Amino acid sequence: MARIYDCSVSTELLTGMRLARAALGRGELAVVPTDTVYGVAADAFSAEAVQRLIDAKGRTRQAPPPVLIPSAATLDALVESVPAEVRTLVERFWPGGLTVILRERPTLQWDLGETGGTVAVRMPGDPVVLELLTETGPLAVSSANLTGQPAATTAGEALAMLGESVEVYLDNGVGGSVPSTIVDATGLDSGAPLRIVREGAVSASDIRDLLGAERVG
Repeated sequence: MARIYDCSVSTELLTGMRLARAALGRGELAVVPTDTVYGVAADAFSAEAVQRLIDAKGRTRQAPPPVLIPSAATLDALVESVPAEVRTLVERFWPGGLTVILRERPTLQWDLGETGGTVAVRMPGDPVVLELLTETGPLAVSSANLTGQPAATTAGEALAMLGESVEVYLDNGVGGSVPSTIVDATGLDSGAPLRIVREGAVSASDIRDLLGAERVG
């Protein structure tokens, strides 16, 4: 039976993290805290696990999940190239609420859905999920809710929506209610501006101030 583990209690943190690692390693799902809303996580390199995540949320393969990583250094291993503007962005806003879409490395052995050869990547700021990522490697993580429902800001809200489709729920208090900002950087190498797909935790004005308005569409 799925259970919530309170990460503010050291014994529950240790148990919850151990069980989450084991569940993810078996291709099961875990709900994790992030610095934005709670997320439901799967092993990014297990096609079966990613499909389980998509099914649990009631989504389709046309809405592939982003990938959370433990450090900016991991970015280079997942994408074809990292434009200078992206390095500037991640230096300023990671860890934090900024998701960057880039061209994925074609040699990667994963299947996140109908990505069109791209991947959306973020380094979150919550210490619990960062520790988990350090041990598991990249995780496919989407907001912990059923499609069409509000994103969960607590582990309890996630449990109410996702129930037994998730093996382990890690609770690190009330999360943020604003999702990450998503930017599309796939055109930067060919001279196109950065495109803001969704404005969220990082404001469009902050991005324009950092890169220059002419580099942001």
